[in-house]
Amino acid sequence: MIASLRGTLIHIGVDHLVIETGGVGWLVYAPRSVLGAVGAVGDQIFMHTQMIVREDSMTLYGFASVAQRALFESLIGVTGIGPKVAMSLLSSGQPDEIRAAVAQGDTARLSRVPGIGKKTAERLVLELKGKIDLKGLPAASGASPAAAGVNSDLADLLMSLGYSGAEAASAIGALPADAPEELEQRLRLALRYFGSV
Repeated sequence: MIASLRGTLIHIGVDHLVIETGGVGWLVYAPRSVLGAVGAVGDQIFMHTQMIVREDSMTLYGFASVAQRALFESLIGVTGIGPKVAMSLLSSGQPDEIRAAVAQGDTARLSRVPGIGKKTAERLVLELKGKIDLKGLPAASGASPAAAGVNSDLADLLMSLGYSGAEAASAIGALPADAPEELEQRLRLALRYFGSV
């Protein structure tokens, strides 16, 4: 299996990039956070990868860290979660935020991700709670119960403004740990994340 790639970045797509190594261009699907930080076309890059072989395809998925790849492997081990949905989930926040959401049983946050409904979010929590390594999770990475409720309202508000569930989750995930718990102020910070303010 292909565990990593080092080469020249020759293309960045909406959900993938192409890395050329040894004269071969590898199409690698990656979370939005990786695509946004990967650099410019022509740069030399390194990426941890996971290859998934199916009857009709061989697909490479790329990650910024071993921890991100390990979380991807845990996610696709859950019944009903395929690589595409796992990528959507990884695009919705940092690995620690996703692990914290699972640890705290925050199904509201998980179900905002495209492809994950309430039942799938509950299954994620049920199947992964004991399996995901929770050591080293910052105590503040999970919002307080009050902030979690405001975040749920904020996600609904952002989606009513036309943002997708994944975009709303990304903006909420980017809120600073000391963000005020008032909805209006959190909305202002989230819109600033999108460059709308």
